[in-house]
Amino acid sequence: MDKQSTLIFISGGARSGKSHFAEILAGKWFEMTSGQLHYVAAGMPSDEEMEDRILRHKQDREYSGLHWRTWEIPRNLSPFSSVLTKNDIVLLDCLTTLLNNEFFQEEDLWKDKDFPEMIYFKILSEIRQVVRQARATLIVSNEVHWEPIGDHGLVLSYSRILGLLHQALVKECDEAYLVEVGIPILMKGEGIS
Repeated sequence: MDKQSTLIFISGGARSGKSHFAEILAGKWFEMTSGQLHYVAAGMPSDEEMEDRILRHKQDREYSGLHWRTWEIPRNLSPFSSVLTKNDIVLLDCLTTLLNNEFFQEEDLWKDKDFPEMIYFKILSEIRQVVRQARATLIVSNEVHWEPIGDHGLVLSYSRILGLLHQALVKECDEAYLVEVGIPILMKGEGIS
């Protein structure tokens, strides 16, 4: 990874406050650069609850006082990296949703024996492209492993890929945070003041 590029990984349970924390942290990084502040929204409005969440996130960004450039990218991050400059700050919210969208792009695609490895390397490669092009990249993800998984092949496969992505990204990141009940806990790195 380019020494001028910073990767920050932020995870936590559902509704833990991780997106809000990520937006604040991205704003702090933005204050130190002359670039653009990008928000990559992986969510798609699939039901009323998701529509409400998307609306709430949009409102939070509007009220932040920062000038976000929002990109709705449910799949295929590669083309996005070409618009970035070395001074840009990128917030991807969230990896869990991005994987979900890739995972379910076609019915039963996950049953192909090569699919888990292919989708893992595809997402990891695309994230690395973004990280190389930007000054700082913040990735938000859910800790779904805290919930009972059961023995359904689909859920096990999804959880396994997500766990591998989390491990790879945390290994490469400069900072890693776990957010619980709205409180960010620095798990790796020195953090930003």
